Amino acid sequence: MPVTKCPQKSLPPWKEWDRKAQRNGIRHQVYAVNGDRYLGEWKDNLKHGKGTQIWKKGAIYEGDWKFGKRDGYGTLSLPEKETGRYRRVYSGWWKGDKKSGYGIQFFGPKEYYEGEWCSNRRTGWGRMYYSNGDIYEGQWYDDKPEGEGMLRLKNGNRYEGQWEKGMKNGKGRFFHLDRGQLFEGFWVDDVAKCGTMIDFGRDEAPQPTQFPIPEIKLVDPDGVLEEALAQFMKAQEGESESGE
Repeated sequence: MPVTKCPQKSLPPWKEWDRKAQRNGIRHQVYAVNGDRYLGEWKDNLKHGKGTQIWKKGAIYEGDWKFGKRDGYGTLSLPEKETGRYRRVYSGWWKGDKKSGYGIQFFGPKEYYEGEWCSNRRTGWGRMYYSNGDIYEGQWYDDKPEGEGMLRLKNGNRYEGQWEKGMKNGKGRFFHLDRGQLFEGFWVDDVAKCGTMIDFGRDEAPQPTQFPIPEIKLVDPDGVLEEALAQFMKAQEGESESGE
């Protein structure tokens, strides 16, 4: 009995064309329909590995990619309107197309942040250099100082303590080094609510107050203690009699 073999099923030509068109490995510049272009490595038709993305509006990203998204270490640059030259905006780590990990963000010529990021927000430990000369160093959350941190002003005065939602909140100390005083107390929304002020290095201060803060002392500390103890005992006796 003759044995017949089924002929091998041939693939349609478009599948072979599609296989050859798949982008894998290193490619020269690939242009998108919207005018963006990319030069670098690919995998399974996605940007993967080292590559440079140039957007039509002028932004440039150079660094690592993972399955079509910025992932790893990379630098983002933007063109300056006045000169047309590119200036670095962010250098650091990315994850899932967002700034995540340690990185440096430049907000202006004299204003930048260096520290930790999470999903494009300053979160974790970081140091912020402001354009007016102030420096904040400490904890961040959701793009604002949160937790323990220190703000050092341009004139040398500084605040050390707790922060919440970008403002002084909680226990803290403010060193008025210009006049040689230290305030220690409690803050609510950047306002000192209660605390104590003492002279601190007044002799070395460039602009000390006219009069030093007098030291508070009890004239008769033993007498004050005895009086307080007597009042306490009297109150206890009154409560006992009322209970009977």
